[in-house]
Amino acid sequence: MYSSNIEIKCTLIVAAAGVGKRMGLDYPKQFLYHKGKPLFINILETAEKSNYIENIVVVTKKELISEVKNLCEKFKIKKVSDIVEGGKERQESIYNGLQVCKKENIIAVQDGVRPFFKEEYIEKSLKEFNENSEINGVVIGMPVKDTIKVVDENGFITSTPKRATLFLAQTPQVFRGKVLIEAYEKAKNENFIGTDDSSLVERYFGKVKLLEGDYENIKITTIDDIKFLEN
Repeated sequence: MYSSNIEIKCTLIVAAAGVGKRMGLDYPKQFLYHKGKPLFINILETAEKSNYIENIVVVTKKELISEVKNLCEKFKIKKVSDIVEGGKERQESIYNGLQVCKKENIIAVQDGVRPFFKEEYIEKSLKEFNENSEINGVVIGMPVKDTIKVVDENGFITSTPKRATLFLAQTPQVFRGKVLIEAYEKAKNENFIGTDDSSLVERYFGKVKLLEGDYENIKITTIDDIKFLEN
């Protein structure tokens, strides 16, 4: 735990509208059950206990909204203030979630398929906001372990970036609400599609800092990833 007094709290958006095609599922992989509960419920339970999270917004498919409500009741998740219909793509889903968020809040975005979410990720991020008023966002990530190659359209290597400058971006990604909402609005107006939430803020505002998390904070994407749940 960090010794600095953290007074600000945040809204957590949980993205649970994705499709589990790569896992051969006919439903979002966030709803994959493990040890008696869907993956995203692990995130909600951690957030429910956190002193740093004020409310939770869950974004999911329209046909699953009632199921999310039932699951929240079953697992006694009381901080969920809104359950919002997702879009065709993740960026559209988060945009929809932002419509019910306050600009003056700190807003954190969490992948619903990263079940090893920890309160300390939010705590470390809020500490950064407290200590540096110029920061627009904080991204949890880890240094890459392997050498990365950049290739052209024919598969030929064109360069080898310095590994020390490369990190794997994870979630949560935490931002000043006004900045994140405006970045999403600008991206929508320009039809710009980013690879994550941070890429939008980087494009329009900059000043996003990366903080190290841990390698266990993985994204469950394929069947091969299931083994991490077992461990």
